[in-house]
Amino acid sequence: MGSMEGKLVTTSISMALSDFYHVNNGYRTRVSVLSRDSHGDPLQALAAAMDLLQTEQVEALVGGQSLLEAKNLAELGEKTKVPVISSFQVPSSLSLAKYNYFIQATHDTSSEAKGIAALFSNFDWRTAVLIYEDDDDWRESIQPLVGHFQQNAIHIEYKAEFSVSSNEECIMKQLRKFKASGIRIFVAHISERIANRLFPCARRLGMMEEGYAWILTARSMNNFQDTNYLAKEEMEGVIGFKSYIPLTEELHNFTLRWKRSLRLEEVVTRMSVCSIWAHDIAWSLARAAEVAKLPGLSVYDLLEAIPESAKHKGLSGDIKFIDKKFISDKFEIVNMIGRGERSVGLWNSGSFISNRRRRLSSTKALETIIWPGGSTRIPKIRSLKEKRHGKKKKLRVLVPAGNITPQILEVKTDFKTGVTAATGYCIDVFETSILPFNYEVEYIPWPGAINYKNYNDLVYTLYSQKDKYDAAVGDITITDNRSLYVDFTLPFTDMGLAVVTAKDKSMWIIFKPLTLSLWLTIASFFILTGAIVWLIERHDNADFQGSCFQQIGTLLCFGFSTLVFAHRERLQHNMSRFVVIVWIFAVLILTSNYTATLTSVMTVQQIRGLKSNENIGFFSASIAANVVNDNPTFQGPRYKGLKTADDFTNALRNGTISFIVDEVPYVKLFVAKHPSEFVIVETESVTNGFGFAFQKGSPLVQRCQEKSQS
Repeated sequence: MGSMEGKLVTTSISMALSDFYHVNNGYRTRVSVLSRDSHGDPLQALAAAMDLLQTEQVEALVGGQSLLEAKNLAELGEKTKVPVISSFQVPSSLSLAKYNYFIQATHDTSSEAKGIAALFSNFDWRTAVLIYEDDDDWRESIQPLVGHFQQNAIHIEYKAEFSVSSNEECIMKQLRKFKASGIRIFVAHISERIANRLFPCARRLGMMEEGYAWILTARSMNNFQDTNYLAKEEMEGVIGFKSYIPLTEELHNFTLRWKRSLRLEEVVTRMSVCSIWAHDIAWSLARAAEVAKLPGLSVYDLLEAIPESAKHKGLSGDIKFIDKKFISDKFEIVNMIGRGERSVGLWNSGSFISNRRRRLSSTKALETIIWPGGSTRIPKIRSLKEKRHGKKKKLRVLVPAGNITPQILEVKTDFKTGVTAATGYCIDVFETSILPFNYEVEYIPWPGAINYKNYNDLVYTLYSQKDKYDAAVGDITITDNRSLYVDFTLPFTDMGLAVVTAKDKSMWIIFKPLTLSLWLTIASFFILTGAIVWLIERHDNADFQGSCFQQIGTLLCFGFSTLVFAHRERLQHNMSRFVVIVWIFAVLILTSNYTATLTSVMTVQQIRGLKSNENIGFFSASIAANVVNDNPTFQGPRYKGLKTADDFTNALRNGTISFIVDEVPYVKLFVAKHPSEFVIVETESVTNGFGFAFQKGSPLVQRCQEKSQS
């Protein structure tokens, strides 16, 4: 209670209880306050709480300046069956949810994180630097924001931890690194003590000028002292989230009396968020005590009474009690201007709300924001370098040289001028996708792109040399490992590997749908049907009479003509007609089955399992080599690496290899060049296709993939 915040909170609680019983003078219960000073030490706080329980037999504990202190008190409350209510300074934590007698008073960190992520999305920011305090409380309370950034595809380029012992040199070193990276969007989750050092350092490095953006979390803003004018001047242009406290007449009147009750040396212009919430918690406790009918009180009755007693309108607005928490879920968005702050809007229930109470899902609901440097233009994530005497921005693009498929990518360098030209399908798609954005593209050849591992090196070069390259374009396969270093667009080609083989050109393919034994059986039934009809009709039907050779010819002709339903002999006996009808029905089924099977065989002639003695070919420098070798499906056959498309053609023609495995775009081009000789027999989505690679957080990722997919 010796700190300034402790004095303000204690005064607020005492006045709140006095006001409560002045309004409710008929209540039979009275709540009195017994205070102890922990001096910010969790062990002293625990000892003081135990002393109050043993000597004063208190019925509830209110306190906890840190997460560790709150956990100690929660454990004590669980053992003694005494309700413990944390102060508003303790961050929301899942580790505290297991305690039945612990009640948190906190702002909704999940709602706040959603609001900051929505702010980023509306401003088209896709990357940021996250600065937070090196302390368990601050680390744990930043996790919801990290989670929402991941859900909204907002990349945290760098994380920096500063402790209260971090000196100016340490802070300047980190800030210089951030400035060199070109990233201009920062989120700070820090205490006032660190902010007092951070922002003066940022100003000296020119990071509080036009083009930069700084966002402060609610926990940071709630803890700032109103009298810290020097720090606020250094923070001009900063955007902050604060727990929303409506400016009501009740708050104004209470603040006037509250300020008069403070000693003269404690100059405070307005109540802190913690002081206001302490007032409302005190009212809720006093109501709960009356509902539970103290002093003949069951502690469990008091615990049960608190949620009902919280349903009133306090100085902080409508109080919400959800899952053992006093929750503040509405946030004010403030803009630091001069020595003060200016409200630009609110965030509540997934929407931005203007100061005129218009609710919108976008930042259009907010008032005009004055950014660092006095600009009203929304800062960009990072600025690509521009030509000094031109209008177009220069985009430096790495392209893999040495590609063997010019239809996909071909790179040529004019050694006289030193200019590199790139053509092919990949380049056509890329240039079409960036056409609306007015970029001048400079293609830079990457000579090392001759195998899969060299493509990994290309991606890592893009990641590690941010000052030299902005993107990489070509037949670059999207992989999990590469995505750790760069951002890929969605694939602009088919995904996966394809298997190709030579077509079977045998003239006897028409006999393949049926086996030899089945062919002989069918022929026997044709003859048998003709013989049965001949036996029935030969005595009375002139068509089945004549010489021996004529009757044999009629028998065979009639039997086989039923295949096309074109026999010319007229039948006179019903028995023979019945035999023919049954056989024609069987022939209809046979012809339908044969046609379907023959179609399937001629469409995909070589669908068969790989045999242990068959060779598989693949482009030895592609990702297919890695996939084939790592896939247990392909264990057994012998593998043969090939270097060119001509090698593929010759190997399939002479039977050196039975199959070729490669990425779908390459295989489709190969088959399109030799449609009469080769056929794709299988595809499998084991790779992710080609994508354009950009620096992490580049705004071009979203823009290019929208254009390339359209």
